Amino acid sequence: MKYNIRKANETDFHGMLLLIKELAEFENAPEKVLNSVEQMKAEQDCFECFVAETKEGEIIGMSLFFFAYYTWVGKSLYLDDLYVKKEYRGHGIGSLLLEKIFDVAKANNCKRVRWQVLNWNTAAINLYNKCGAFIDNEWSNCDFEGDRITDFQIE
Repeated sequence: MKYNIRKANETDFHGMLLLIKELAEFENAPEKVLNSVEQMKAEQDCFECFVAETKEGEIIGMSLFFFAYYTWVGKSLYLDDLYVKKEYRGHGIGSLLLEKIFDVAKANNCKRVRWQVLNWNTAAINLYNKCGAFIDNEWSNCDFEGDRITDFQIE
């Protein structure tokens, strides 16, 4: 099968959001997707994305990322989502998307590339181990969302 990997644009947001929702289903958290195409349009300066598409133009995978700054190392690239539709897995599409991420990191002189993986997602962990990723099991996420941000106070 032949796939095209390219930089996403605004016309891809609907297809990207469908993948985001599919990923949330896979991660057993569909209720956590609050994003919308309109929000993505308004906030498109905050992220970049590569999409994988079939020769018919169907978006079947994506790697969404943004630049971050980590005090210990400096400029970094954060890969927020890497996802390939279930029926297209095993064809090297995830690896191709990951290669694009590292091309961007190299071109932008990033000192770190970081992402998260759920500890039960063995297929992804196997891919990342195969690539040579260091998977840190020591750190935990700390999240505030929505009203919890607005209502934040230390008691």
